[in-house]
Amino acid sequence: MTDATTARLADAFMHVAKRMRGCWMQQLAPLGLTPGQGRALGVVARAGDGIRMAELASRLDIVPRSATSVVDGLEEAGLVLRRPDPGDRRSMLVGLTEAGRLLLTRIDDAKRGAAEEMFGALEPAEREQLLAVLLRLDPCGKPAGSI
Repeated sequence: MTDATTARLADAFMHVAKRMRGCWMQQLAPLGLTPGQGRALGVVARAGDGIRMAELASRLDIVPRSATSVVDGLEEAGLVLRRPDPGDRRSMLVGLTEAGRLLLTRIDDAKRGAAEEMFGALEPAEREQLLAVLLRLDPCGKPAGSI
């Protein structure tokens, strides 16, 4: 691959990522959420009985201070709540409220809508191929549905 091709690939990838985020933002706007809040709700939901703030930050790949801001907004909206960790009273667990649980289906629908808007021009085989390439590029190998 030439240097020019590598540069074009980087530019195209960043442009597509920005477009995907924009589509995701448009889909989430009617729900009153940002993409970061939508991702955080998904991580909290998959954690089951609650998740520590540090673990939430790690799974979202953000600094703990940012996780606190995200959780503050979700708590203000009545979607999550903090409670003391029974295993370590110095720590807090974040869990979904009933309103948060109910919103998850709408968030999944919004995510699918954004993906369809973005990848709808691709044939199913092309989507599978793109997914395989992207998973090769992600050495963390995030499990399906983690983000």
